[in-house]
Amino acid sequence: MQAMPIAHHAAQPELGPISSLASYPAAVLCWLLSAGVYIAAKWVAPEMPPWGLCFWRLTLACAILLPIVHRHHDAMIGLLRTRAVEVVAVGAIGLTLCQGMIYHGLNDTDATTAGIIMALSPVMTMVLARFVLGEPLGLWKSLGALVALAGKIFIVAHGNLTALLQLKFNAGELWIVGSAFCWGLYTVLLRRAKFGIELLPMVVLLLGAGALVALPFHVWELFNDERSAMDVHSILALAYLAGPGGALMYYLYNKSVETLGASRASMLLYLQTVFVAMLAYLLLGEGLHDYDLVGAAFIVAGIVLATVVKPRPAQPRVA
Repeated sequence: MQAMPIAHHAAQPELGPISSLASYPAAVLCWLLSAGVYIAAKWVAPEMPPWGLCFWRLTLACAILLPIVHRHHDAMIGLLRTRAVEVVAVGAIGLTLCQGMIYHGLNDTDATTAGIIMALSPVMTMVLARFVLGEPLGLWKSLGALVALAGKIFIVAHGNLTALLQLKFNAGELWIVGSAFCWGLYTVLLRRAKFGIELLPMVVLLLGAGALVALPFHVWELFNDERSAMDVHSILALAYLAGPGGALMYYLYNKSVETLGASRASMLLYLQTVFVAMLAYLLLGEGLHDYDLVGAAFIVAGIVLATVVKPRPAQPRVA
């Protein structure tokens, strides 16, 4: 659902105030389109099963972007010849499982709650990076992760202490938590893999790999899920998910990384949660629950602690 994480950090562009300001609209539009994916998926959930939605979105987005990266086809083929298993594994975790779980979750929870829970994924990425990559976590990042986790648990338990003690959770929100975990793991594995090709061609390869892994799940649905027949709602939702919410979103994210740099482009991810809540209110009639607000406050506090607060440098000791 989210745009492509940064696999490797290229040199950051030096931007003046005017050029930097002019670069933000494309980045903001990227996250607005990404938020629309939650709305479209929730809207079509009664008519289309999750793995079919996942398969067709990935397939069509890949097909749209493939001609755009034609100059990189030789590099893409070379990477597949040497590291195809890694590409498929990373695409399966970050695109097939991540998206399929969100679409499953949206059958039983609202888009607003899903967007808030997915805002936790950057903090989850930091924790996973500690164990997979050996990156230091530190006191403030650890504290931030715990505070954000408390917010996530509060949302999943709907603020009900009894449900929390009895381990009775909403199944839809647990699917979203699983998706956030897959996204964090995907980001870390992509960073470790260092595939060595540019961002947009890598997106296309991972979209194709994700579609390949989603295909058998979709075939199973064709024989076992009565929602598998295409109707008008399904076609309209897919048109958005593959076009504006798929290929165009990934393309805009790639451009925002080029113009703003990886760090600034990635920090704008948090706009997605705001846009999801706004669009869900306007288009789906959803409102914010009390537990959403409390949980979101914990998640925001955790993000601030983990990403903004910096430890004071140690003072040199005077001999």
